[in-house]
Amino acid sequence: MAPPLLPTLSVQTERMSLFERYLSLWVALCIVVGIGLGHMMPGAFEAIAAFEVANVNLVVAVLIWLMIIPMLLRIDFGALHSLRQHWRGIGVTLVVNWAVKPFSMALLGTLFLGYLFAPLLPSGAPSSYIAGLILLAAAPCTAMVFVWSNLVDGEPNYTLSQVALNDLIMVFAFAPLVGLLLGVASITVPWNTLALSVGLYLVVPVIISQLFRRALLRGGENRLQHFLSTVGPISLSSLLLTLVLLFGFQGEQIIRQPLVIALIAVPILFQVYLNAGIAYWLSRRFGVAWCVAGPSALIGASNFFELAVAAAISLFGLSSGAALATVVGVLVEVPVMLSIVALVKRTRPWYEKGISA
Repeated sequence: MAPPLLPTLSVQTERMSLFERYLSLWVALCIVVGIGLGHMMPGAFEAIAAFEVANVNLVVAVLIWLMIIPMLLRIDFGALHSLRQHWRGIGVTLVVNWAVKPFSMALLGTLFLGYLFAPLLPSGAPSSYIAGLILLAAAPCTAMVFVWSNLVDGEPNYTLSQVALNDLIMVFAFAPLVGLLLGVASITVPWNTLALSVGLYLVVPVIISQLFRRALLRGGENRLQHFLSTVGPISLSSLLLTLVLLFGFQGEQIIRQPLVIALIAVPILFQVYLNAGIAYWLSRRFGVAWCVAGPSALIGASNFFELAVAAAISLFGLSSGAALATVVGVLVEVPVMLSIVALVKRTRPWYEKGISA
């Protein structure tokens, strides 16, 4: 008898909204608006930057909670009981997410930004950009991956259980992993601030979202889905407002060095396609069904960029190169992931021929 589908998230009907499909366009507009406002109203941005308590910017903290908590509401930790159904796919994705992706990003970031592109970057900035890339790669995608999975006709039980497991691991592994890689890259690790960031932007939101999720589910699955569709635009709007603030602080630097964003994007693009390819190839090698291999490649490639942006701002500041690097990840996310969706679907005959041989 086939196992029942998990009753949450309705992954089968998950589709990209117009807002999500053109996320790169909105991010580009945020760059323009943020730079313009930062140039016209520098005093306002300085006042926002000074609105801090215990090194936490309260304006940014509110915006980050508004963008992260609605996404975490989608996660059903009850899905963890189905891990055994797709243990090979789960194993492949765990290896790529936690043993390959963060380390490959640190290596690629150091290679491109620390050496090859260093003469083209502002003096002393490469280490900050590398720190942002490490933060970006250390957090597997939580929300958009349900959209990617649906676009490749992914197995919903696998996607649910994999994301729930990744989020559980992330609560405990994010800070040590980031600290290790920053240390290896000779970047000073502000451990107290890192611990505060994980608690404030990951642990507490996970607890709040799960308590609120349970309360919503008392009114039935439809009530939860209606609430998610209502707060979805709030989450993305909060992300975009955060980016406007960030670019308001970064504007002068970007105007002076417009090539910086393109150079930061290079190791991100290499890393995304590399990890998607590794996950897809390993899945084929171990005979994982295509409906699991597709989302495995996408989970292995994508990042929880909302958490990365939050951590970069908290650790290094709104005007830091690390924060800018995480935003470049947001800028390239949608078009790159859609290209991987297309590649996975196009190579399905090749994949299934390999596992049936």
